[in-house]
Amino acid sequence: MYEVYEWRHAAAVLRYEFPAEFEDVLGLLNTFRLTRTDILTKGGRKSPMAIKLDSYLYEREWIEKDFDTKIVVDGVVNETPTHKVDCYRNRVALEVEWNNKTEFYDRDLNNFRLLHDREVISLGIIVTRATELQTIFKRLGKGSSYGASTTHMDKLVPKIDGGSAGGCPVLVFGIKAALYVEE
Repeated sequence: MYEVYEWRHAAAVLRYEFPAEFEDVLGLLNTFRLTRTDILTKGGRKSPMAIKLDSYLYEREWIEKDFDTKIVVDGVVNETPTHKVDCYRNRVALEVEWNNKTEFYDRDLNNFRLLHDREVISLGIIVTRATELQTIFKRLGKGSSYGASTTHMDKLVPKIDGGSAGGCPVLVFGIKAALYVEE
């Protein structure tokens, strides 16, 4: 149902160090279904897909989190801004990347790296789409909206393999066609 990719033992970190968050993520993945409406409804700042996934976790006390980070060297403060994390709880950061430009992966992975290096998060999770969903998008007449240059597994995995997340453990779930249901 999902294409799963793991970097630096992220699944073990999640399961054994953060059992409550592990259960929440499993619940999210087990209950999620991709619908025709999810694909055809236009998004704004956040797509209906992202809202759907985020809402499940927000109901379980996950929050959107902005971190105020800086490094002080000899009294000189150097701001090191990070990006807000879509869903955060207890050192676990989760981002939803449904249909953005692939540069959003760079931003997320760099954010995970920085927050992990600063010992603020223990792992990062990305929920995105498997590349195979393109056939469904084409069938629904949305192939150009969900093009090859937007966020999907084939664009993400090489970035992680190339070290974009640094030492931060990363767990990725790509939504596969098996999760699609007609309404």
